Amino acid sequence: MPDAPAAARVAVFDIGGVLLDWDPRYLYRTLFDDEAEMETFLAEVCTPAWNVEQDRGRPFAEAVSLLVKRYPDQADRIRAYDTRWEEMIPRALDDVVALLGRVQAAGHPTYALTNFSAEKFPVAKVKWPFLDSFRGIVVSGEEGVIKPDPAIFRILLDRFALNPGECLFIDDRADNAEAARRAGLQATTFTDASALEAALQQHGLLAAA
Repeated sequence: MPDAPAAARVAVFDIGGVLLDWDPRYLYRTLFDDEAEMETFLAEVCTPAWNVEQDRGRPFAEAVSLLVKRYPDQADRIRAYDTRWEEMIPRALDDVVALLGRVQAAGHPTYALTNFSAEKFPVAKVKWPFLDSFRGIVVSGEEGVIKPDPAIFRILLDRFALNPGECLFIDDRADNAEAARRAGLQATTFTDASALEAALQQHGLLAAA
C-alpha cells in the first residue's frame, strides 16, 4: 500500500491553466474562419516558443515587431496577440478559485508561481481581483526566468522564507510539477477541480468533506 502524501502547510498555485482559462484559440477563432488555418498560424507564427519569451520578460512591442517583419501578411493577426490579449482569458476556473478560497479560509498561506508576461499580469489582476488574495506572487516575466528552471523555485522559496517540504505546488504541466519536486517541494499536476480537491485533502490543506 503506498505511503500517504506528506502533510503540507502552504499551497502554491500556478495561474494560467489552473485558476485562469488561458488559450489563444479563444481569440483566434474570431480571426480565422478555418480551424486548420488557425492551428497553422499558432504553430508557425505566434508559436508557443515565441510566447514563452514574453513570459521570460521580452516586451510585447518587441515580440510583435519581430513577427510582423517576418510575416507582414499576418500583421493584424500578430498585433491582436497583444492588443486583444484579454480575449485569450474569457473566464476564471471558478471551481478552482473556490478551492483557493477554502484553503485560505482554513488558515493556510497561499502563494502563486506563474509563467506570465510582466506587462499582462497587471491587466489580469484588474480583471480577476482574487489574484490579490495571495500572500505573494512570483511572476516569471518580472524575474527573467521561467518554469521549469529551478532558479524560479529558489526565488519563491527565498523571497518568502518558505520551507520547501511544507509547500504543495499545483501546476497543469507535469514538467513544472516535477521541477518543483526536484526543488524539494511537494507537487501535484492539475487536471480538474475534483482531483485537486482530493489532493488538497490528502496533503492536509483541506478537511475531508
